[in-house]
Amino acid sequence: MTDPHWPRAGEWIAGDHQDTARLSLALLGAPVHKASISPSRADLAPAAIRAALNRFSVMDVRKDRDLRALRVADAGDLPVADLSPEDAFEPLSTKVRSLAAADTVVAILGGDNSVTRPGVHGTAALDRCGLITLDAHFDLRELDGGLTNGNPVRALLDDGVPGPHISQIGIQSFANSPDHARLATQEGIHVVDRDTVARQGIESCVEAELRRLGSEVDAIYVDFDVDVLDRSFSPATPGSRPGGITPLELQNAAYICGASPKVTVIDIVEVSPPDDIADVTVMAAAQIFLAFASGVVSRGQATST
Repeated sequence: MTDPHWPRAGEWIAGDHQDTARLSLALLGAPVHKASISPSRADLAPAAIRAALNRFSVMDVRKDRDLRALRVADAGDLPVADLSPEDAFEPLSTKVRSLAAADTVVAILGGDNSVTRPGVHGTAALDRCGLITLDAHFDLRELDGGLTNGNPVRALLDDGVPGPHISQIGIQSFANSPDHARLATQEGIHVVDRDTVARQGIESCVEAELRRLGSEVDAIYVDFDVDVLDRSFSPATPGSRPGGITPLELQNAAYICGASPKVTVIDIVEVSPPDDIADVTVMAAAQIFLAFASGVVSRGQATST
């Protein structure tokens, strides 16, 4: 049943925004998945997340905010589902660069985590770009076998992103290699592990990293790898483990990132819809996007006050 008094987020991304909306957000599907370490159909995630948005409203009750105050342009999906990460690099980085150049915040729906490297390249000059990952893993696997969803951070270091410009939040015990942990320390990556998040609160951790990076870079890219969630909330994410963060924590992190003017591009990755249970993972991914968008709306409100 259609209720005209219950506006759906799916209608919002299809163009139902307020005439007075000033800020813009671009939505871009990047269904890269051919080099995932674990079997995955992450190429199906952009469509599944868009469909899930029809089950949510545009009202952020906590912030008393209507998302229709933000103009959304859905750029559709890039035709990269059959490409390797190497071949998908140029079309994805070029598209992100063109969208971001229009003074628009960009949200990429992956796909697997290999989209993070071209996304960062499209955001800003590498020596002036910060990267925050909300992820259970370092993503520092070796590059000898080519690009995968397990080595985008290693590849970005190799490309020239300074280690101190990278923050990794939510890193979990028993989910990473000792060699990769040592490499993170050696490169100066700022690691905030899951236990620290539990003690200090995700809001405090994310705000601290945004402040730290904000004084050093021109723009910040945020990678939301859904495997940072506890596995009970993300059964469709191959790399998730028990002990991860909750969907509410991740929504709060997404809101804070959305509210930061330095955050210009994000991705939401590692969702394999055929492996989901009751759509819990897909819906969690949709809520990350909605919470981020609510934070972006707050930028305009701050400007007008």
